[in-house]
Amino acid sequence: MTFSDQALGAVMMALQKSLMEQTDIVPVLKAFDFKNSEEGLVVMNPPLVKFDEGFEEKFKQEIADADDS
Repeated sequence: MTFSDQALGAVMMALQKSLMEQTDIVPVLKAFDFKNSEEGLVVMNPPLVKFDEGFEEKFKQEIADADDS
């Protein structure tokens, strides 16, 4: 049994979300509901990553600040 590309994407989104929110990834991974398909395991409830309207500008500023130091 292997992960489908969709399931790997769901794991990557969970990682991205936990990094952005500075939260533990384990509860998100434990909550995954899997279904077997011809492509491999599929995550039926992948995480949603939401961005604020000002996220991009804040992110660019943080990068610029890090480059200056």
